Amino acid sequence: MLGSASLLLVLQAATIPADSGELHLRNVRQLTFGGQNAEAYFSKSGRQLILQRTDSDSTCDQEYVINVDGTGLRRVSSGLGRTTCGYFYADDRRILYATTEHTGPRCPPPPDYSRGYVWSLYNYDIVVADADGSNTRTLTSNSPRYDAEATLSPDAKSIVFTSLRDGDLELYTMNVDGTNVRRLTHELGYDGGAFYSPDGQWIVYRSFHPQTAQDSTEYRTLIEQNTVKPTRMEIWMMRADGSAKRQVTNLGGANFAPYFHPDGKRILFASNYKNPRSRNFDLYLVNVDGTGLEQVTTSSEFDSFAMFSPDGTKLVWASNRHGKVQGETNIFIADWVERP
Repeated sequence: MLGSASLLLVLQAATIPADSGELHLRNVRQLTFGGQNAEAYFSKSGRQLILQRTDSDSTCDQEYVINVDGTGLRRVSSGLGRTTCGYFYADDRRILYATTEHTGPRCPPPPDYSRGYVWSLYNYDIVVADADGSNTRTLTSNSPRYDAEATLSPDAKSIVFTSLRDGDLELYTMNVDGTNVRRLTHELGYDGGAFYSPDGQWIVYRSFHPQTAQDSTEYRTLIEQNTVKPTRMEIWMMRADGSAKRQVTNLGGANFAPYFHPDGKRILFASNYKNPRSRNFDLYLVNVDGTGLEQVTTSSEFDSFAMFSPDGTKLVWASNRHGKVQGETNIFIADWVERP
């Protein structure tokens, strides 16, 4: 009889059939089993992933590293507070992520859903650490509000991140040592979740800009309460210096978690535009000019937070598919088939 460790390795090695119509995906494998797992991003080597994970309902998201074959899962954050948005840098010798640990060791309270589904804008600070979690240093200690959603430029010199430091959810860049902070967006609304293009010349991001006085009032009220409604967002892009902003999608619903295809000409993102009231998000590809929309996943469950491997041969994403309990989110990886 297989022991539990051996059985887990068998589960990790097994491939899962892609859903009907998922022609870009081959050799799908599930890397995590149980809990809530999301935002898994590749190391530069392509051999590891950093992700945020909640083991149970009584714990908060913490940062973990796992090998791309599903082995070696280990926590690299302290276990205190809540963390989000991990990323490798410095040739995988270092990591960055956001944490509330500086506000106290306990999980911050969940948001109030009495006015609908909202995200809490916790008092995160962006920190950097060695890849094993040691030697932690804070980059944003001079900002008293939300600083998170940080990712790295291809040349490893700049971090793009989302912050409430000026009273609105805007995008900023800074050097990897936390210096030279520069604001890129200025329009009222949520600009966040940014990633650089493969050549580092462009930034893709999600955005909600209120179009009516009522929308503006509601948005400002929620921001004062350190919350935001993520139910209406579109994909935008701009040059890395914040110029030449343009809207890519105009689908309605929530369109978020964008990431550039390795060719730099297409964007992968998650959307529920076919049924904006549902949590059935799928992955889509679209050209940077907004044409050529193509559905990538077809599962009836949540699929989002996708990223291509550095060599473009694999895709990692978070999904509710094959969950043992309702709403369970796990990390999946697949070979990417460019021309199905």
